[in-house]
Amino acid sequence: MRDLPAEAKLIHMLLQRLERISADSVWAHRASGLRGSLLRTLEELEAGDAPENAALKSVMRAAFHILREAAREMG
Repeated sequence: MRDLPAEAKLIHMLLQRLERISADSVWAHRASGLRGSLLRTLEELEAGDAPENAALKSVMRAAFHILREAAREMG
């Protein structure tokens, strides 16, 4: 991977994990919308634009929440 900021690498990892949530999961629909937000944020980072820190933390926190809940649902 290119020399991207740590946030961009983390977003890549979150995107990969969110894509793997089963379509049968209650969390899949929420993950879909969040992936769009993460992709826009990633595009900003890759373009060299720094997204607002609070917005970046908020979208990342939401991604971790969805992943945690989807994992909990799996049992």
